[in-house]
Amino acid sequence: MAKDKIIGAIVMLIGILILIIYTMGSVIDLWFNTIGGDPNWDFAFEIFGIDWLDWRLFVVLPLWIIVILIAVIAIWIGYSMLTTPAPVPLEELEEELAAESSE
Repeated sequence: MAKDKIIGAIVMLIGILILIIYTMGSVIDLWFNTIGGDPNWDFAFEIFGIDWLDWRLFVVLPLWIIVILIAVIAIWIGYSMLTTPAPVPLEELEEELAAESSE
């Protein structure tokens, strides 16, 4: 039981670290690189001075979403392993069934 909780906590922490590091390294970095850009052809699509049609945004954003979903699934698995009680061992169940059938 304690081993499952430790593994669950490790999986959850790794998922959180992946989520934070990948977000900072890709999307936030890309966000700061696109602010203040000077595109020539898509000036009409700029909103608040941000080039929303930058190709890097279209490459990184879907990959970021996939990595975030995988990290969230890892966090969910780790959390469920951490909070779910251990199952009753088969020996105890067999003893209970034997005691009930003898009565």
